[in-house]
Amino acid sequence: MEKNKTMPAGKMPAGKYAWAVTVGEKGQIVIPKQARELFDIHPGDTLLLLGDEQLGIAIPPKTELAMFGSRIFGEKEGKDAK
Repeated sequence: MEKNKTMPAGKMPAGKYAWAVTVGEKGQIVIPKQARELFDIHPGDTLLLLGDEQLGIAIPPKTELAMFGSRIFGEKEGKDAK
């Protein structure tokens, strides 16, 4: 299996990152160490995988998972309470 590769830092705008990963036989990918450290990702964490047929796949930071849930359930609870 090919090792994960980080794109050259000099070609990316400040604060922007890109990593190349290889999909294994079981459809799994390894999140590069630099990305795990940067986004505080640890074994057992739950990540949200978003997909758009035209834009592609995104894995937002785990802080977005909590905000996403509170937006959905918070809005729904507010409507039911009226």
